[in-house]
Amino acid sequence: MTTMPDVSNARILIVDDQESNVALLEQMLSESGYTAVSSTMKPEEVCALHRKDPYDLILLDLQMPVMDGFAVMAGLKTNETDGYLPVIVLTAQPGHKLRALQAGAKDFISKPFDLVEVKTRIHNMLEVRLLYKQLEKQNEILEQKVAERTAELRESEARFRSLAELSSDWYWEQDESGAFTKTSGPVLEMLGLRVDALTGARSDDGMSGWDTEQRAELRAKIAAREPFLDFAFSRVTADGGRQRYQVSGEPMFNGASRFIGYRGIGVQLAEGKGN
Repeated sequence: MTTMPDVSNARILIVDDQESNVALLEQMLSESGYTAVSSTMKPEEVCALHRKDPYDLILLDLQMPVMDGFAVMAGLKTNETDGYLPVIVLTAQPGHKLRALQAGAKDFISKPFDLVEVKTRIHNMLEVRLLYKQLEKQNEILEQKVAERTAELRESEARFRSLAELSSDWYWEQDESGAFTKTSGPVLEMLGLRVDALTGARSDDGMSGWDTEQRAELRAKIAAREPFLDFAFSRVTADGGRQRYQVSGEPMFNGASRFIGYRGIGVQLAEGKGN
């Protein structure tokens, strides 16, 4: 559950060319318990100040010489990295309010100041702003955890494949259509055929000598997406010898529980004549 942030330590910047307005706002904010309030009467400095150490709230007068509040907001939008412009505009012109909101301001305070209104709008704005930053931080932590977990899974997968290759004659993977996408070990040399022919997923060219019942059973298990352990199958070679194999496999699913294929290992057993 997200807790409400403590706004008293929020960094606030007052921007107004009238010293009396600055003094009034500074006194009001101090009496309200805000501890990190600063001010400037030079609007041309605001963008650099905010870029150096971003403020949680900028109280910005719209009508100032040299650079008005609209120009300041335009400059702030070019260097705001989080997409949130933390500005409340100060204006005595009712017609400027809509334009200021369209320019990116989050709220406005009318002049002459109603101190109850000023305190309420500032407090509400800071709560929203700090909750936004809190959520952004939580998202960064979550993204970091996801990246770490993904790296762990990749490392685990690499270890699994390495162990599978060491403990078997070959390792294999199939996609959802039954086509083999990965093999390791001398499987082609051992079987003397294309590896995809093990499941009958493609043509049966060169498949003479294989036990048809065993192959049908293996195909059925894969079609049903069942795991299988030490499944035995064999073939009779042209010289009358018998090659015996064991294969183990398990279905693979992605994060959305969609079937994406099989993976497994296989070994060749001792050869013999006859049965």
